[in-house]
Amino acid sequence: MNYVMRWAIFVVGLMFFSLGISVTINVQHLGIHPWDVLNVGLYEKYGFTIGTWNIVCGIILVIISYILDKRYIKLGTFLNALLVGSFVDLFLWLDFLPGAAHTWVDVVILLIGIIFMGFGGGMYNAAGVGSGPRDGFMLSISDKTGFPIRRVRIVTETSVLLIGLLLGGPVFIFTFLFTFIQSPLFQYFFLKISALLNHMEKPSDENKKAKSAG
Repeated sequence: MNYVMRWAIFVVGLMFFSLGISVTINVQHLGIHPWDVLNVGLYEKYGFTIGTWNIVCGIILVIISYILDKRYIKLGTFLNALLVGSFVDLFLWLDFLPGAAHTWVDVVILLIGIIFMGFGGGMYNAAGVGSGPRDGFMLSISDKTGFPIRRVRIVTETSVLLIGLLLGGPVFIFTFLFTFIQSPLFQYFFLKISALLNHMEKPSDENKKAKSAG
């Protein structure tokens, strides 16, 4: 039962995370996350869909991470690479999310999207069935080079941002504020949901111990 619950939380977390990406893309003139700048830039330059490019980039990162350090690659990592882009395309295709009004309301919409991303990211990571392809990539690079994870993240996201900008991706003030807003939210929800899951699983673990003792 715990196994099923963790996978359910993982999928729901991915849906919220993808919903957050879709919300921010609709007000992209304010700036979006560096990885999404790249995906939108690839879409603008070469076509396909934003979600498709999310999947392509995710799979490439999974392959690199697998070569460098298999420890960070689990089934959930592969599903993350496939499902996030699929959900993003679905939400954008359904066209039910608020569009850009080019007023102060867009800032509120963008902040709601960032909150969804922080909540969803914390939720699917708390499930413990596999980190995201980007997280796995940065962790494996950090292990191989010995550089701190923070430095690897800065270098990676800066490089991704520059490539996305050159491809015509949307960059504005919130692109540079994104990480500072989303990261604390991610950490808060990750810790809260992890603690909740551990609390819920304790009775089950105690029952197993009692049965084995009996």
